[in-house]
Amino acid sequence: MIAIVIFILILSLLIIVHEFGHFIAARLNGVRVENFSLGFGPQLLKKKKNGTEYSLSLIPLGGYVKMAGDSQMEYKGKPDEYFSKSVGRRFQIIFFGPFLNYVLGFLFFWCILFVGYPSLTSKVGGLIDGYGAKEAGLAVGDKIIAVDGKKVNLWEDLQRQIQKRQTRESVNLKVLRGEQALEFNVSIKDKILGDELGEKRTLGIIGISPFDEIVEVRHGFFKSAYLGLKKTIDLTVLTYRGLWRLISGKMSMRDSMTGPLGIFFITSKTAKLGIIAVMHLIAVLSVSLGIFNLLPLPILDGGHIFLLALEKLRKKALSVKAENIVNNVGFTLMITIALVVTYNDILRLYGDKLSKAVGG
Repeated sequence: MIAIVIFILILSLLIIVHEFGHFIAARLNGVRVENFSLGFGPQLLKKKKNGTEYSLSLIPLGGYVKMAGDSQMEYKGKPDEYFSKSVGRRFQIIFFGPFLNYVLGFLFFWCILFVGYPSLTSKVGGLIDGYGAKEAGLAVGDKIIAVDGKKVNLWEDLQRQIQKRQTRESVNLKVLRGEQALEFNVSIKDKILGDELGEKRTLGIIGISPFDEIVEVRHGFFKSAYLGLKKTIDLTVLTYRGLWRLISGKMSMRDSMTGPLGIFFITSKTAKLGIIAVMHLIAVLSVSLGIFNLLPLPILDGGHIFLLALEKLRKKALSVKAENIVNNVGFTLMITIALVVTYNDILRLYGDKLSKAVGG
């Protein structure tokens, strides 16, 4: 039950921030907003204020901002309607939704880095037979404090420095064993492994696993902002790389996309790890939502931006008929993607159980 509540709260936050971006940009550009809705289906609550009806509906899987004259059929030529504004102003209204999702993700990353997050130390928890660390004489409980002269304290720093090794064959490790400082030259074996996108990469392995020792890491206010921005940019690059691999057929939709069911499953797991893990999930989802919405697909914000660019080049908007065709194609495409993604989520999360149930 708690997982369901957290899932709904996270989804609602992302939707409200996104739609508020459209809402505030519309207001700032003099466009009348008729309805600000969270959710779909039967209305549970509604209130009208300053000409805008705010509503909460039963199904919390989306939301929308309805602006006056935001389709060619409804446009009456009034100055407070969407289509009465210039292409540049309409771009601002459309872009501000995904932009605020992007900003929200950055702010959550910034907050996590400033408040503090748990991280594994560089203490050795296990040694693997046949690899350099065990052969060189490292022992469980050793604390690695430097790699090729570069200080390390966290497991992630240790991994990064080993991958940056100065030679291809070995790495020099400075280790604390109790209060005794020791040095080891550890040979490295190259191993081909898949990264987060399934791409094969050659990584250097010395054959150690982390000790179950966790410390809280926090950074200063401005450094947290810098690292939060870097994390946001890295996530953006990673997402676009994944999209390119999906488009080029190098990665399947099943491995690269998830829908509400998959997000609920991830949320239920994350909720058990604490507030910082939930905040990190919100940041990732918010940035991802912003990026997804900017894709040039009909109905999505990116599709509307593409049509605005087309209007700028043609010096006129699409006809009512063309607009209806684009909207129908976009709606059909989104429903198809939603069904495929949900089907894949069911197979990925519950495929084994379904197979057993059918076979049994």
